Amino acid sequence: MNENDLKKLEDKLWAAADKMRGAVSVADYKFIVLGLIFLKYISDSFEERYKELVGEGYGLEEEKDSYIEKNIFYVPKNARWGYLEEHSKDDNIGEIIDDALTLIEKDNTSLKNVLPKDYNSPTMRNVNLGELIDLFTNIKVGTKDAIEKDVLGRIYEYFLGQFAKNELQKGGEFYTPACLVRTMVECIEPYQGRVYDPTCGSGGMFIQSLKFVQEHQGNINNISIYGQEKNPTTWRLAKMNLAIRSLNGDLGKYAADTFTEDLHKDLKADFVLANPPFNLEWDQDKVAKDPRWRYGLAPKNNANYAWLQHMISKLSQNGKMACILANGSLSAGGQEGEIRKKLIENDLVDCIISMPTNLFYTVTVPCSIWIINRNKKQKGKTLFINANNLGTMVTRRLRELSEQDIRKIALTYHNCQDDNNYENIKGFCYSATIDEVNANDCVLTPGRYVGVEDAEDDDIPFEEKMKNITSNLSKQFEESRRLEEEIKNNLKAIGYEI
Repeated sequence: MNENDLKKLEDKLWAAADKMRGAVSVADYKFIVLGLIFLKYISDSFEERYKELVGEGYGLEEEKDSYIEKNIFYVPKNARWGYLEEHSKDDNIGEIIDDALTLIEKDNTSLKNVLPKDYNSPTMRNVNLGELIDLFTNIKVGTKDAIEKDVLGRIYEYFLGQFAKNELQKGGEFYTPACLVRTMVECIEPYQGRVYDPTCGSGGMFIQSLKFVQEHQGNINNISIYGQEKNPTTWRLAKMNLAIRSLNGDLGKYAADTFTEDLHKDLKADFVLANPPFNLEWDQDKVAKDPRWRYGLAPKNNANYAWLQHMISKLSQNGKMACILANGSLSAGGQEGEIRKKLIENDLVDCIISMPTNLFYTVTVPCSIWIINRNKKQKGKTLFINANNLGTMVTRRLRELSEQDIRKIALTYHNCQDDNNYENIKGFCYSATIDEVNANDCVLTPGRYVGVEDAEDDDIPFEEKMKNITSNLSKQFEESRRLEEEIKNNLKAIGYEI
């Protein structure tokens, strides 16, 4: 399946999912679709192995161990896709799907309490489940060939992205754009060791870590995954996301709040990757005396510095972390400013990367990547990278970083780390000493350090500059008039006159 075929498949599946809009909420239908795709995946893998065993002629095709040894989920007879297809037009198809998922969980303990079993609920009354089953029937996602091409992984990521666009969720709580995750992964390079995400969402950080290892000819068995997620439905989605890639991550036995119920208390991770919810109010009073707050107690109305300290407490002696936070955390005063000062004094802040706006699907708020390192190569220094001008607007509201953008950021970081052809570039990067940071009141906004890029039009005559400015203003005015007319016409069409 080439890139064009995969894009057509993604669009076809999304169109089918989107038909449910109105019948159920977006929050519900993402689990309907992803649950069925997961079921198709494990059924495809099972059927392919089943045919192999039949061909061998030893009568082992119904032996569970014959599948487990190949890292394939065993699928009972009444849970196989062929059985669902046969009954897709039955009035009780929702009940049949729920029973199938229950049987799969019973025979595969790693999936216990993970799969969505709500297909027979009253909310499904207006959903044509049979039509969805028929659509998925001719799509192979779990065969060896499909697994090699990561067809299901691509579909999953596509769907998660589409759902994030359609769910008005707070900046990235449910889904972190892949270009942001890739930037973090390319910088801290989690080749091997323990990787932890305290707010793992649907598991995107782990998947990108896996891809990084594979792209660099590493061994995925050298990575151990640990995570935690507060939202029970998102926790189940993360478990499914890992299961389709045969990753045995420890996400805890259930969903829980990382602050008040740390499920990995004794963990010391080699790498931490996280995108915690920005500026979250947290249950500070319940854990005020916890030893995690070594550098100070974050204010109750903003958990940013609680997240930072929780993650630092999880790092091994040589551990490294990359974390996305709102830009306000770089310069906040009060308790947060005092904590930031102590992080700088303890030489933990390795790099700050300010990112452009519009990277998230539902909010335009800019963010920054913090790289914290317990064993910095450049002692007493912090690298500042201003990536605000990178990326391309792929829609009117959404920006994406290209592979070239990501490589530029990562290469700058690694060159500075290794003293390899690194140089400060005005407007883009600057390696500052702790004394310089202290002189700036411990504010970590990259713009304070990198300065402003030199203008390239110094040789342009004044008259030509003014002509260009006037022309641009004229174009902006015309565009504003056009948009105003468009809005008026749209309002008029629904009965409002301006």
